Amino acid sequence: MTEAPSLPELIDMQIRTSGPMSVASYMGLCLTHPVKGYYKVADPLGAAGDFVTAPEISQMFGELIGFFMVNLWQQMGSPKAFSLLELGPGRGTLMADMLRVACRAEGFRDALDLRLFETNPALIAEQNARLEAYEPKWIDAFEKVGDGPLLVLANEFFDAMPIRQFVRMEDGWHERMVGLSDGKRSFGLNPTPIPPSAMPEAVADAELNSVFEVGLASGEVMKRLAAIVSRQGGGILAIDYGYGRTQTGETLQGVRRHRFADVLAAPGETDLSAHVDFEALGTLAAKAGLQVQPLATQGSFLTRLGIDQRVKGLSTANPAQAGTIAAARDRLVDTGQMGELFKVFCAASPGLVPPGFS
Repeated sequence: MTEAPSLPELIDMQIRTSGPMSVASYMGLCLTHPVKGYYKVADPLGAAGDFVTAPEISQMFGELIGFFMVNLWQQMGSPKAFSLLELGPGRGTLMADMLRVACRAEGFRDALDLRLFETNPALIAEQNARLEAYEPKWIDAFEKVGDGPLLVLANEFFDAMPIRQFVRMEDGWHERMVGLSDGKRSFGLNPTPIPPSAMPEAVADAELNSVFEVGLASGEVMKRLAAIVSRQGGGILAIDYGYGRTQTGETLQGVRRHRFADVLAAPGETDLSAHVDFEALGTLAAKAGLQVQPLATQGSFLTRLGIDQRVKGLSTANPAQAGTIAAARDRLVDTGQMGELFKVFCAASPGLVPPGFS
């Protein structure tokens, strides 16, 4: 029996057959190929994986977001039925920490309809092990969230959405492509230029060789979710690294086993990500009728929600762990660590006042 081709072989075969592919197409195959994609076969989280997320650093992260969700739910009048949707829930750690706190609020647990958007079978099993008591349902389409109010959480989800890259040349913008050179994957440019007038005003005066990244997939996700939330009520909370204003800059990166890696070298084995354009997402949410909060840093958001008070409480209850608890707080909040790099985005129904924002 002939062995099935590997993902690198499949990608190279497609390039030889159809020509160079966009960066977005390449990222899509690498991350979400239905059989061999990174998020289909890898376990990317934790010390043995490729990166550590905030929920894995400390329970405080999830606990404070649990408070955030309860606050919004109560502002909506504590509806008797609502959906809570997490995009890319990892091992379920964040949701477990959230619900441990949130379900202390009277009526929250009985009203909860938990939905999880996930494709990795191994992670689904871990999510079920942690969240089975809350009767989660896994969905593959956002429209499967029910008819009631919807609260959405996306922690380090949008950065993994495929992006297109464009490079400014003298005759206009050219899309960056992934092709083959001497049999090896390499970057090149589509020879057909795109006039500057077709690009956003924010990059109209970009210098030669500037790179502009467009997250069309992220935009489609936000557009669809914002339409549902606008119609049914609720809010969307997204935490990720990114920027608050549409701008040029190359941010596509690969990470493998906690080290930066060549994005072209090992398709399906390397985590690929890019910074999120939160202004673009906010524009789409606002067009759908949602009210967009001023973008916050993760450090300021967690501080406003009371992380320092939580540190004191945990340290008092566990004095032997006080140093570890303080170090986790610093990693989440300090400017030189995750506090400034990660941003917090929220779009919600008009009239709601999400906590944690200025």
